Amino acid sequence: MSDCHCREASSEITERSVLLTLLSINGVMFVAELVASIFADSTGLLADSLDMLADAIVYGIALYAVGRAAAVKTTAARWSGYFQIALACGVGLDILRRLAFGSEPQSWFMMGVGLVALIANVACLAMLAKHRKGEVHMRASWIFSKNDVIANLGVMVAGLIILNTGTRWPDIVIGAIITVVVLRGGLAILKEANTNDKPISASP
Repeated sequence: MSDCHCREASSEITERSVLLTLLSINGVMFVAELVASIFADSTGLLADSLDMLADAIVYGIALYAVGRAAAVKTTAARWSGYFQIALACGVGLDILRRLAFGSEPQSWFMMGVGLVALIANVACLAMLAKHRKGEVHMRASWIFSKNDVIANLGVMVAGLIILNTGTRWPDIVIGAIITVVVLRGGLAILKEANTNDKPISASP
């Protein structure tokens, strides 16, 4: 086996290991944040949990694409974008529901769970750092993890504002912002998958 093939095989093993770890972290955090969002009555946490689910799906698709043809990797990235957009639409509907029927978000839940999610996503981002300029399926993973860190910080800030003001609006606002971030990430991936000839630049 040539040195080139050895390097490719080693790179694929590394990618699989990283993506499997990221998939596990995001899967666990999705369940944890989803349950917390119910107890906290928080659209911000719900949006963040579905963002985690989107990432888990993205990592699963990317894991499938490792070692396959470039066309498969592009298709994987495209499906990642579709899932991201679909979940953004779902959170948007929840925001409308809460605007119509009201909510009472619990600030301490939001800040505590947001902090745990932030730690998890920073760890994911660190693992993906050296792959951020790799092939399209890995660049997609980098974008989603970067967006997650921003979303986690937003949830924590919203919880702090709610704690000090008693109003529910910061939760609604951060839920809407996360929805836009998720939507933009999905659209960025679709654009990249369609062109596949330049680095992804559409990020918050």
